[in-house]
Amino acid sequence: MSRLKDKYQKDVVPALQKEFGYTNVMAVPRIRKVVVNMGLGEATSNAKIIDTGSDELARIAGQKPVTRRAKKSIAQFKVRKGQPIGTMVTLRSERMWEFLDRLMTIALPRVRDFKGVSPKGFDGRGNYTLGLRDQLLFPEIDYMKVDKARGMNVSVVTSARTDEEARKLLQFVGMPFRA
Repeated sequence: MSRLKDKYQKDVVPALQKEFGYTNVMAVPRIRKVVVNMGLGEATSNAKIIDTGSDELARIAGQKPVTRRAKKSIAQFKVRKGQPIGTMVTLRSERMWEFLDRLMTIALPRVRDFKGVSPKGFDGRGNYTLGLRDQLLFPEIDYMKVDKARGMNVSVVTSARTDEEARKLLQFVGMPFRA
C-alpha cells in the first residue's frame, strides 16, 4: 500500500469525520481518479511530437496514455477532424496514489519560487484541476532528451459534493495550497 493511501485511511478519514460530522465512513469524500492531460497542438505540423509527448507522459504516469484526436475541423488552427492533438491518461487506485504522492512531495517543490498551488482550481462539484508549465518537474524525465517544455493539466476527481469538502480533503492529504 502506498504512503499516501495509508495516510488517507489512518489520518484523513477521521479528520474529515470530525470536521464535517460524518457518522458513516462511506460518506467521507475520497479521491476517485486522477486524469493527466497533455495538449500537443503543435502536432498538427509535426506528427512525431505525439510520440515524444506520449512517451514522456507514460514515464510520468506509469501507464500508457491514450492519443486524443480532434472532434471537428477548425481552419484557424489548421486542425482537421481525426487529427491527433494530445495525449491523456486516467489513473486509478494504486497508480493514482503513487502519482499524487510523487506530485506533492517531489514535483511541486521543484517549481521555481513555489509558494503553493492556487486554491481557485475547483469546478464547483468538488474536482480540482492544476496546470503544470513543463514536464521537467518530474525526475523520470531525462533533461537531455527533452526537445521542448510541454505543459500538462492534472485533474483530481473526488467524491466530495462541495468545493469546501474537496479542499479540506486535498489539504489533509498534503496538497500545498497557497495561503
